[in-house]
Amino acid sequence: MIIARSPLRVTLGGGGTDLPSYYDKFGGFLISAAIDRYVYITLHRTFQPGYIIKYSLMERAQRIDKIKHPIIRESLKLLGMDNNYLEIASMADIPAGTGLGSSGSFTTALLKALHTYKRNLIHPKELAEQACDIEINKLGEPIGKQDQYIAAYGGITCFEFSRRAVKAYPLKIEKEILYDLEDNLLLFFTGYTRSASGILKEQHHKSKTNDRQMIENLHFIKQLGVESKRALEKGDLNKFGELMNVHWEHKKKRSSSMSNAKINDWYDLALKNGALGGKLIGAGGGGFLMFYVSDGVKLRRTMTEVGLEEVRFRFDFEGTKVIVQS
Repeated sequence: MIIARSPLRVTLGGGGTDLPSYYDKFGGFLISAAIDRYVYITLHRTFQPGYIIKYSLMERAQRIDKIKHPIIRESLKLLGMDNNYLEIASMADIPAGTGLGSSGSFTTALLKALHTYKRNLIHPKELAEQACDIEINKLGEPIGKQDQYIAAYGGITCFEFSRRAVKAYPLKIEKEILYDLEDNLLLFFTGYTRSASGILKEQHHKSKTNDRQMIENLHFIKQLGVESKRALEKGDLNKFGELMNVHWEHKKKRSSSMSNAKINDWYDLALKNGALGGKLIGAGGGGFLMFYVSDGVKLRRTMTEVGLEEVRFRFDFEGTKVIVQS
């Protein structure tokens, strides 16, 4: 039996500039942080021929091309898994559709488990690229490369995206500042789940067609990512919180589906009760609100009173890894 896990993530700056429709022309930059909430993939050999696939549904198939789950099907094809005596099951600490990058985490965990099964060693960069190839190139999803890369690498990592390559390097943050950042970033579930595809398709189309407002918005967001990096490395966390607020105000302009009246009300309430800034994590439309706070006790009490559930987290510095192999 093999069990692999991949961390979920939160974006700390520059989100949205990792889509090829933007970075192919202008280059992208963002800071992403892996958190200790995971997607797990279990893989083991069965005694009867055929693939048994368990996720939110259950499948049985005798051939790879008959598997309905697209990521599992394409991952098995990529690795040439001709041994069909396999059972694959997935679990997650947090459900999909909540903006924490679960699809990229699922793909990297699955590929890591399959490579381990075949006794292949694989570097995080290659793992991320294979996951991106499956989701973006083979399946045509209108997504960026952040989720696959941060899941593979872990940590608080800066990524520079270009047509030719992705450059990854750790954020240079002092240990005490790191602990303060962990303590002061609060994550609340809005109760809304959504597919990111619609919002991302809109951004992809506008970037492809050189929509002036979209391009200028993403230019500004990328610069905010650079400024957020500078603030974090200087230890100016209040400045980082203020930049989150600016980011959110501009992120909302990308799509009318980015937010809704209820989310806006919760956000405004948070700013009055201890938050310096915040934003919806992921493409928007639902999922998790993340805030940087000056008074966590007050904000926790306020958000609990209006019915929002907090998910506490620490940062993950291990990335995608195998945790059981027997």
